[in-house]
Amino acid sequence: MQSSEPEPRVVVGVDGSPSSYAALRWAVRYARLVGGVVETIHAWDTPSDVGWTGPAIDPEFDLEQARERFAEELSSVFAKQERPAGLREHLVEGDPSEVLIRASQGAEVLVVGSRGRGAFSRAMLGSVSQRCAQHAACPVVVVREDHHRAR
Repeated sequence: MQSSEPEPRVVVGVDGSPSSYAALRWAVRYARLVGGVVETIHAWDTPSDVGWTGPAIDPEFDLEQARERFAEELSSVFAKQERPAGLREHLVEGDPSEVLIRASQGAEVLVVGSRGRGAFSRAMLGSVSQRCAQHAACPVVVVREDHHRAR
């Protein structure tokens, strides 16, 4: 008899940083253990949407760049192995912490890297992971960069 329960969702934020790659690898291993699916989230912002300080930028150009970056990031993580079956890829425009907090609704776990590549990374290290830990609707796992794999 098959269970009517949905597969557990393991949501992971991917931003191109080494710690987000480690988070994705961790999420894949965890999903295998619990029989779940991995939903990768890459959030991007159009600078012109953020404020008046930047030049006007074509949002379609930004979207294409974000798509290319996301594809490269996933290829980097899974370069030596096949992508997991059922890996779900979501490219979402918006503030990364807000996007991930929304995605955490109904998830088994939200996985984030300890440091990202955001504009405020030098001033507020871990601001996205900290906001997610405080506001997510599910447990949050913060993964540090895997120095053995990064070399």
